[in-house]
Amino acid sequence: MRTAARVLIALLTLSSVASGTQAQGQEIRVAAAADLKFAMGELAEGFEKRTGTKVDVTYGSSGNFFSQIQNGAPFDLFFSADMEYPKKLEASGLAEPGTLHPYAVGRIVIWMPPESSVELSKLGWNALLDASVRKIAIANPEHAPYGRAAVGALQKAGIFEQVKAKLVYGENISQAAQFVQSGNAQAGIVAMSLAVSPGMKDGKRWEIPADMHPAIEQGAIILKSAKNKDAAKAFLEFGKSPAGIAILAKYGFAPPEKIVNQGKR
Repeated sequence: MRTAARVLIALLTLSSVASGTQAQGQEIRVAAAADLKFAMGELAEGFEKRTGTKVDVTYGSSGNFFSQIQNGAPFDLFFSADMEYPKKLEASGLAEPGTLHPYAVGRIVIWMPPESSVELSKLGWNALLDASVRKIAIANPEHAPYGRAAVGALQKAGIFEQVKAKLVYGENISQAAQFVQSGNAQAGIVAMSLAVSPGMKDGKRWEIPADMHPAIEQGAIILKSAKNKDAAKAFLEFGKSPAGIAILAKYGFAPPEKIVNQGKR
């Protein structure tokens, strides 16, 4: 009897360890817009600490991810910088119905290195017309929502034609920011979430009024191809929690209810 009891206890212990290992070993794959690089890093870290589930994040332009997902890219979640992309995935049956979540509204700023001689805070838009500003970095408007917002703002400011020849395009908003940081451009129109990040917070920035560009409504959705839908749902819920909202706010994201209607087009 004692031997049988020992065997039973051993089996139960092994089962418990295996179950715990399996839970700890879960992983979700997230395709995230490049403006989320720092905020998503903190969200992933917080979620991993709470659940033991690893969050594997790939960053890039929302438009490129949209195309990749249509062609079968193996992601569980898509955090887009443009609500239209996840909406289209849901409409085409490539996403889980009812999981679309508008998680934030993005903001854009003109950013210059701290050593720039241009008085950005005083000049605002006119800073981009300064002779010392030879190149202005923005994200590629063909597939990056932040690039489209930058072009829209320049047009509304009435200076697009004057600066068009100066524009250089990053594959995504993160690369556009790198162009300015590296000195390959003297100014950039970048996401607020990057401008306040550790590597850029000491630079000069001027926030572009929200009513000068289309609202950057950002949305997340769980994909039909998700291998671990429960963990994906849990991560989405964490993003909606007070802790998740606080992380997004820390990087300059406005909550969805703060969308400025006049910014829409």
